[in-house]
Amino acid sequence: MATAPGLNILDMAVIAAYLVGVTLFGLSFRRKQRTLRDYFLAGNAIPWWAISLSIIAAETSTLTVISIPGLAYDKDFRFLQLVMGYLAGRAIVSFVFIPQYFRGQLVTAYQLMESRFGATLRTLTAGLFLLTRAAAEGVRVFAVAIVVRVALGSVLSGMSEDARDIWSIGIVCAMTLAYTFEGGLAAVVWTDVIQLGIYTAGTVVGFFTILHLVPGGWHTVYAAASGAHKFHAIDLSLNLTSTYTLWSGVIGGAFLTMASHGTDQLIVQRLLSARSERQSQVALLTSGLGILIQFCLFLLIGTMLFVYYKLNPPGMPFTRTDTIYPTYIVTRMPHGISGLLISAILAAAMSNLSAALNSLSSTTIVDFYARIVPQSSEQRRVSLSRIATVGWGFALFFLALLARHGGRVLEMGLSIASVAYGCVLGVFLLGVLTKSANERGAIVGMLFGLAANLYLWLGTSISFAWYVVFGSIATFVVGYAASRLLAEGASRRASALSGYGEL
Repeated sequence: MATAPGLNILDMAVIAAYLVGVTLFGLSFRRKQRTLRDYFLAGNAIPWWAISLSIIAAETSTLTVISIPGLAYDKDFRFLQLVMGYLAGRAIVSFVFIPQYFRGQLVTAYQLMESRFGATLRTLTAGLFLLTRAAAEGVRVFAVAIVVRVALGSVLSGMSEDARDIWSIGIVCAMTLAYTFEGGLAAVVWTDVIQLGIYTAGTVVGFFTILHLVPGGWHTVYAAASGAHKFHAIDLSLNLTSTYTLWSGVIGGAFLTMASHGTDQLIVQRLLSARSERQSQVALLTSGLGILIQFCLFLLIGTMLFVYYKLNPPGMPFTRTDTIYPTYIVTRMPHGISGLLISAILAAAMSNLSAALNSLSSTTIVDFYARIVPQSSEQRRVSLSRIATVGWGFALFFLALLARHGGRVLEMGLSIASVAYGCVLGVFLLGVLTKSANERGAIVGMLFGLAANLYLWLGTSISFAWYVVFGSIATFVVGYAASRLLAEGASRRASALSGYGEL
């Protein structure tokens, strides 16, 4: 089987066909959305299985496709411990959070905060989501530039590195924005289904292609990987600075998933779009199985690349693990398959970006504009939702350019999200699990939890896997205690003023 020294015209044609095809498919969902529920929840007409596949696609960005193989290449299978936590977190969200969301006609996760606590806390949680989701998504979109820079290195050899980044990020952002702008969540979900199929098929093709190029096939891969302890998956150490241990994986992964799937509009929006509470629960639980299979496949790809490059050393050592898989695709894969695999990576990027654009837009309009201008018509709100989508598209484009100077992109993206997730999850748990917590106490707890996580991130070497755990516990404990103290103080003051005892 001939290998590719670089992308040729066939590969470029495959990539172009994918970009044009998926954009036109997304645009086919263009219709006149009359209400915000039509635009942001697809009129609650999407079946559970499509939502399940969309959830998998939404949480699988280019970071996942390029960083997980790089992680296995550099280390081993210990990342699967985090996936165990992902499964446990899904179960908790399904039976604790989803019933709360389906008790009202909600469009965003943060409306629940107003119904339980008040408008101020809704504003704080929604605002924090906008800031951190945009920052984390900027890192994810930047991962596109890593892929395109490697894939089109010879084609864009006359351009500076900055120019390559601008063009690659700009093209993907523009095409994703086009169908997200027109079709709303319906276009996002159904293009997610197609894109999941593309990058899963591409990864499977990559798996068998690498297996074919390694002399001796799976026997050689297994023997070499076992000898290098690449299949090591369980670490029982209690080191808080280590990201991938059983404790940080199961506990930290569960808390991270409770936050990302129970309080983050990116995923909650899909859960709210289900036809019923039960379908929402089934969609979330079945997505966990897909995530497990997917991560096992990506880790196997990285392990096989380790064996391949051990037998066929690269001309120059890799400077960052994020570039290993894209470099292999471009330099060693047969033409046509190279184009398919680059398209698969772009599919993951566009899927995640479309989800982010729609969720950022929904929070902007529902949690801010609609409350500031309550007399506005549904038609005007839908029009402004599209404008907000465009605005966030430009914002993520510029944030992606700013993210170019970070470290390993997967862990940087998870770190940014985890800092805010802790205090937000703590507040949601206060609202769902207690009756005595009040808005002022919850705000005190939220600010304390955010400060604690910022300290963990910037002032310690504790792994990001623990940020949500410590942040949510700190928020819950301080918020509950503050609620009781503030309530008792208010009660004593009222008693002193009225002279009628406790109110």
